[in-house]
Amino acid sequence: MSTENEGTAVPADHPAAPSTPPTPPTPPTPPSSASASTPTPAAAPTPGSAPVPADPPTVAQAPVPDGAPEPTPAHAPGPGAHAPGPAEAAHAPAPAPAAAGSGWPPPPPTVPAWGAPVPPEHPAPAAPRRRTGGLVAAVLVAALVAGGIGGGIGYWAAQRGDDGVSSTTVSSGEAPASFKREPGTVAAVAATALPSVVTIQAKSGGSQGEGGTGTGFVYDQQGHIVTNNHVVASAADGGTLSVTFPDGKSYDAEVVGRAEGYDVAVLKLTNAPKGLKPLPLGDSDKVAVGDSTIAIGAPFGLSNTVTTGIISAKNRPVASGDGSGGSNSYMSALQTDASINPGNSGGPLLDASGAVIGINSAIQSTGNGFGQSQAGSIGLGFAIPVNQAKNVAQQLIKTGKPVYPVIGATVNMQQQGEGAKIASQGSGGTPSVTPNGPAAKAGLKAGDVITAFGGHPIDSGPSLISEIWTHKPGDQVKITYERDGKTSEATVTLGERTGDS
Repeated sequence: MSTENEGTAVPADHPAAPSTPPTPPTPPTPPSSASASTPTPAAAPTPGSAPVPADPPTVAQAPVPDGAPEPTPAHAPGPGAHAPGPAEAAHAPAPAPAAAGSGWPPPPPTVPAWGAPVPPEHPAPAAPRRRTGGLVAAVLVAALVAGGIGGGIGYWAAQRGDDGVSSTTVSSGEAPASFKREPGTVAAVAATALPSVVTIQAKSGGSQGEGGTGTGFVYDQQGHIVTNNHVVASAADGGTLSVTFPDGKSYDAEVVGRAEGYDVAVLKLTNAPKGLKPLPLGDSDKVAVGDSTIAIGAPFGLSNTVTTGIISAKNRPVASGDGSGGSNSYMSALQTDASINPGNSGGPLLDASGAVIGINSAIQSTGNGFGQSQAGSIGLGFAIPVNQAKNVAQQLIKTGKPVYPVIGATVNMQQQGEGAKIASQGSGGTPSVTPNGPAAKAGLKAGDVITAFGGHPIDSGPSLISEIWTHKPGDQVKITYERDGKTSEATVTLGERTGDS
């Protein structure tokens, strides 16, 4: 619907009105009556503007060009009435100038007649474009909404932070519930072995009740526990023994048998619980230098301690005390750098699969030689090979007494570096080579120096004893010896000795 010249004919001899003429200055409110001379009540003054009298003076109608029809008087629009468009305002009658000296108020500005140019002075501001205004309003609303949402989120986060949730790190509780340690890892091996490793408290039968702490492990389901002899020696005669499992349950125990020379002892729980899980036994003969090791024990009374290392050497001749100042024990030991301290004695040395390959027995401590002193680990620990310990344990469970293989000769235990020399005489003036014994049958004599036994080099008396005790009575073993500067070989069939002498 067009708003141009509404109700007014356009002269034919004038050019057509522009479709969108420039916006002229706001015209004065037209008279409300048909007569141009009738005054119109003024609109209410705008706040801050000058007051307008209620009865403005009559304005004269501007002359109409010749030939043009007289414009129809416009009426003041009432509520909801149509406002004149720009073209209509251009054809509205122009008020005549007020007579001189007519007083206040000055006459309103004249509106140019049709076709007259718009005065350049006081240009009216361009009418706002409704579409642009709508777009700007939409952008402002969107910004306000986004700001409100962002503020709400910030407030919520702040409230959450006030509740103590202020860290962005991932807690351990968010780790996958299906996490499992692969078989063969230290954690997996330790988790399997620990329930079968026990802490042993030994107290002597004396008035002082002296004793110590050591370690052992479950050997069978009947309740037998294998440990070192020097762990239980103080309680062997009239003392008491108690065994504590990792779950905290304790049981009384008694000595089944001890082997001082091997430094092995077997205990039995007096009221063994059901469901005991013996540790699997490995093959110490197949152990290689560099293999991983895991030691479990109670160093300095700290039960259920796990340490790791490797096999750093094999066939180490080690002599250690039995803890009571008695006979020494000798072993061709497995050497490990896993931390072993007093209290680890009797505990298992495991391979990477969790099988027992040795019984931790001794450490090298600075200034004190081999033994179980209170010095800490310096990375040289020694374990009885499990093949030897197994044979001894079985014999102790069967008879309660150890059985030792022997060659029937007394060797010098002090000389080192030149092999094991057969002494000139035995203890108490007895012959150094037992008549009709294994050595005598092999042709050995006093003064012979044994330099190899079963293919292993021998550099001292303790190393010879250690190698002999890795075998069983009745085994035939090749030996290499020197006599008068000449090297010879012989085969000896090992004899036996029962019990500790």
